[in-house]
Amino acid sequence: MRLIAERLGLERGGRRLFQDLGFTLAGGEALLVTGPNGAGKSSLLLLIAGLLRPTEGRIELGGQGAERAPATVMHFVGHLDGVKAALTASENLEFMRALLGGRPDGTSALAALGIERLADLPAAMFSAGQKRRLALARLLIAPRPLWLLDEPVTSLDADGQSVFASLARAHLQRGGLIVAATHAPLGVDGARELKLGGGA
Repeated sequence: MRLIAERLGLERGGRRLFQDLGFTLAGGEALLVTGPNGAGKSSLLLLIAGLLRPTEGRIELGGQGAERAPATVMHFVGHLDGVKAALTASENLEFMRALLGGRPDGTSALAALGIERLADLPAAMFSAGQKRRLALARLLIAPRPLWLLDEPVTSLDADGQSVFASLARAHLQRGGLIVAATHAPLGVDGARELKLGGGA
């Protein structure tokens, strides 16, 4: 699969965030979107996800799987975890599995993120880092080639960051793509950087 962005421009709230932005990402590649707060990093992810429309330019998915609806080939994990506090970790993943149409057993996903012991606890009891691990476990419930990640290692301790890096590298080795808005290194060798400017 390929992700192609050509001459992208975006205005929000009467302010131009970026213009004439372009890149091509192939299977096995990661793109780190960096820059100051307000530069448009999260907005670029929303454009790719189809949740915003560009002011100009276009985004295209090509290659194998591109004929599928975009929502079925990508995961979007925003800077908010999207965890339902009243549900257990297992119930949260089951909810997402039913929504996304993934694997029936979330135990292996929880184990991969190092939180299998929390499976039966309500997410309201989790620390910020544990909630982040649970949010990232969704990536493994319904495998999809394109990961769109907004500050994926926020709130993670050193071990959590290492776990995420291993998952990201494995995804890329399988031919997946990653676009991540981040202020922190993600431990992914060979990742390209797209630096956005402006903001405050």
